[in-house]
Amino acid sequence: MNATPDSADDLIVVGKIFSVHGVRGEVKVFSFTDPIENLLDYKTWTLKREGVVVKQVELVSGRSTQKDLVAKLKGLDDRDEARLLSGYEICISRSLLPDLAEDDYYWYQLQGLKVIDLQEQLLGTVDHLLETGANDVMVVKPCAGSLDDRERLLPYTAQCVLKVDLAAGEMRVDWDADF
Repeated sequence: MNATPDSADDLIVVGKIFSVHGVRGEVKVFSFTDPIENLLDYKTWTLKREGVVVKQVELVSGRSTQKDLVAKLKGLDDRDEARLLSGYEICISRSLLPDLAEDDYYWYQLQGLKVIDLQEQLLGTVDHLLETGANDVMVVKPCAGSLDDRERLLPYTAQCVLKVDLAAGEMRVDWDADF
C-alpha cells in the first residue's frame, strides 16, 4: 500500500468500504458509480476517513454481487487487517473521470450551486442529490440571501432545471417557491 495519496482537493468519493468478505482479506464495497462495476475500472484508490486522506491502495481484482462489490487489494491478505478498512471512503482523482456530453454534469459539480427560480428568487443552494426510482432529486438548503429558511426537494429533470451555469455558480429552475 502506498502512503503518498493525491491532494485532497483533487479527490472525488466514488465508493465506500463497509465490511470484509471471506478470510483472505477481501473487502465489501458500496459503489457510487453507475453502473456499480465502473468502480473496478480505477486501479488505484485513495482511502479517506472523516475527510482525512490516509493512503493509496492498489486494486488487484474485484467482482459484483449485484448490490455491491467484493475487492481484493494488493498486500491485504488477512481478514483482521481488512476489517480495519471498514468505513473508509474510496476516492479517485477528478481528472480520471470521463468527460461528459454537453449539459451533463457529475453530482459533485452541482453541489453548492445557487438555485434561482423564474421570479429571480434565491431558493438556496444544492446541498446534495438523492437517487430515486423515477429521477434524481436535489436537496436545496437555505443559504445567506435565500428567500426563506425552508429546505426543498426539487426533481433533477429537464422540466425543472432550465439552465446550469457552473462558471456563475448558478442553476435556474422552474419551481414554485411555495411548493
